[in-house]
Amino acid sequence: MNIAEAQGLCKKYGELIAVNNISFTISKGECFGFLGPNGAGKTTVMGIIYCFMPPSSGHVKVFDLDVTAQSRTIKSRIGVMPQDNNLDPDLSVLENLTVYARYFDIPGKTASLRAHDLLDFIELREKSHVNIKDLSGGMQRRLLLARALINNPEIIILDEPTTGLDPHSRISVWNQLGKLKSEGITLILTTHYMEEAERICDRVAIMDSGSIITVDSPAHLMETYSGNLEDVYLKLTGKALKDSE
Repeated sequence: MNIAEAQGLCKKYGELIAVNNISFTISKGECFGFLGPNGAGKTTVMGIIYCFMPPSSGHVKVFDLDVTAQSRTIKSRIGVMPQDNNLDPDLSVLENLTVYARYFDIPGKTASLRAHDLLDFIELREKSHVNIKDLSGGMQRRLLLARALINNPEIIILDEPTTGLDPHSRISVWNQLGKLKSEGITLILTTHYMEEAERICDRVAIMDSGSIITVDSPAHLMETYSGNLEDVYLKLTGKALKDSE
C-alpha cells in the first residue's frame, strides 16, 4: 500500500527549477530517504509532501489525498521534524510539547499525559521543567522529534534529523527512529549522511539538481556499484557528495 506518491512533480521559483519532473512511491511502514547535497531539491520535496508549499505542476498524494485540495486533513495525520530548530525559547521542555498539542485540538489532560510519555521515549523526563536554552543541541533535536509525535502521526517527516549532532547524539536519534519504524510508523527523511541512509532507510531516492537519479535499497545500490553510498553517488552523478555540500 502506497502511503505517499508523486507523479511528474515540479517546483519552480521564477526561472529556477528546484524540483524537475520527479515521480516516486512510498509504502506504508517503510523508511524512505531522499539522499543528496544541499540544493538537490530534497527539502522542497518534503515541504510539498507535508503541504507547506504547493507543487508548480504534477500530482502528489498522501493517504490517497491531494496535497493541494486536502492539505488540512493530511497535516492532521503527519508529524514534522524540521531541519532548523524552531522550539519556543520562552517555554520549558514540557511546555513546548503541551502548547504545540493545542494545534491539534488535543485536550489538556491528554496532551500532558502524552507529553510525559514522549519525554520518557526520548529520555528527557528529568529535563521536563528546564528551559530549552539550557539543553544541548542533541537534546533539542530529540525534543523536536518528540514534538513531531505529539499528534500520534502515521507519517513522520524528518528533514536532516541529525545535522550538526555529535556521533553519540546521532546514534541516539537513530535508535529512536528505529523504534518508531518497528511500530509501523512511516518515516520520510532527507539526509546527506551516508551512514544514516545505510542504517535506517529501506529505500533511498538519490537526488541531484532537482532530479531523482535512481530509487533503490542502500544494500542493492552498494552491491550494484561495488562501494558505499558515497561511491554510488559519485558514480551516478559524477560528483563527490561531500564536496558539493
